[in-house]
Amino acid sequence: MSGRTYHDPLHGAIRLERSDPAEALAIALIDTAPFQRLRRIRQLGPAYLTFHGAEFSRFTHSLGVLHLARLALAQLAPHHPELLEHRGVLYAAALLHDVGHGPLSHSGEEMYGLNHEAWSGRLVREHPQLRGLLESHAEGCADAVADLLEHGRYPVQAIKALVSSQLDCDRLDYLQRDGYSTGASYGRLDLQRILAALTLAPDGALAVQPKGLMAVEHYLVVRNLMYRSVYNHRLNVVCNWLLRRLISVARQLGPGRVWADAVMGRWLWERGSLDLASFLANDDIRTGYHLERWQEEGPKELADPCRRLLERRLLKATDVASRDRGSQLELLAQARTLASQAGFDPDGCCALEQRQTRGYHPYAGGLRLWDGRTLQALEQRSPLVHSLSEPAQLAWLIHPAEVAPKLRRFLDS
Repeated sequence: MSGRTYHDPLHGAIRLERSDPAEALAIALIDTAPFQRLRRIRQLGPAYLTFHGAEFSRFTHSLGVLHLARLALAQLAPHHPELLEHRGVLYAAALLHDVGHGPLSHSGEEMYGLNHEAWSGRLVREHPQLRGLLESHAEGCADAVADLLEHGRYPVQAIKALVSSQLDCDRLDYLQRDGYSTGASYGRLDLQRILAALTLAPDGALAVQPKGLMAVEHYLVVRNLMYRSVYNHRLNVVCNWLLRRLISVARQLGPGRVWADAVMGRWLWERGSLDLASFLANDDIRTGYHLERWQEEGPKELADPCRRLLERRLLKATDVASRDRGSQLELLAQARTLASQAGFDPDGCCALEQRQTRGYHPYAGGLRLWDGRTLQALEQRSPLVHSLSEPAQLAWLIHPAEVAPKLRRFLDS
C-alpha cells in the first residue's frame, strides 16, 4: 500500500503517504503498541458522565494534532523552507505528545500522581519500538522528541511552538474536538484564518499576522468558555474529587484489605518504581474493572465512591467562589456536620475544591503580532486579550444531595 487514510469526524480524511519519509515515520509510530494504547484512554476522562458524547480517545485527538501540524508547516514552509528539515521531529512530537497519559487522561494524573509529559519523554527515550523507529528516521531524533515533549526544549522555536505554546496544534484540535463531542457549539474556531495568519518573527519564534487578530481573539474566548463550561464543570469537579478520593483510600488501606491485580498493585503501592510495561498495562479498561470489583467487594469507604461513579449517583457541588476563604471553610464545616447527622461519613462526601484559571497567560510564551515592521505583544494590541489574562478564582463546596436543602438555608442566611 502506498499510504493510509484516517477518516476523522472533525477534519475529514487524513492521508499519510509512505513515500514521504516523515509521513512513513508517522504511520509506523501509529502502529506501535504505546500509541495503540491511546485508543483505550478517554480524552476527557470522566466528563462522559456529564456530557454523554465525550467518549472519544486520545488516539483520535493525537491524529488530529498531527493533521494540524502538517497544515501549519505547509503554511510556513513557502517562506521558511528551512523548517522542512524538522518535519520528522514535528510529526513525531505531534503524534506522541499524549502517549504518556495514564487512565482517564488528566483525571488520571490527579488520581495517581503522574505527570504525562515526563512519561511521554520516558517512553520515547526508553520504549524499544518508539526509540527504534525515531532513531532509524534520523540519529538523535528520539532524544530531540523526548526533550521537546518533556521539557519544551527544541533549538527551532517555531517547531517547539507548534507542539507546545499558547497557540499550538494540540489546543487547536482539542478545543474544536471537545466542543464538538460535548455539544458546546461555541467550541468552533476559524481554523483556516488562524493557520493562514501564522508567520515567523525576526527572532525565529512563531507569531501572528495582524489579519489573524480577530480569529486568535475568538480562539482565546472559546478556550476561556470551554474551561468554564466543560473542563471546570461542577460535576466534572465532583468526579475528579471522587476518583482522587478512592485511589487515596485504596492506598491507605493497603494490599491486605484491597484486591488489586499485579499491575494495579504496582500503580497503587509501588508507584515510585513503575516500569514501562506496568505503566502501559494500565488504561481505562483496567482501572474501570478495578472500580467494579471494589464496588462489589471492597471496604465500605472504598466501595461508596466507586458506586457513586459507576451508578452516576454523584455528589452535589455548590459554587462558593463569591465568598471569602473564612466563609468557605465555615460552609465546609456546616456541610460536614449535616452529612454526619444524616448518617454519612463526612470525609467521604464533603470537600472544598478551589482552582484558579485564566484565558490567557501573557508571560508564559505569550503570543505576538508581526506585520513585517513591528513586533507587538498580543495583549498590548487587544483589550479583549488583556482582559482574559486576569485570573479567576473558582471554588465549589462538595456535599451529598441529601443535605442540600438544609445547607441552602444556611447559605441563604
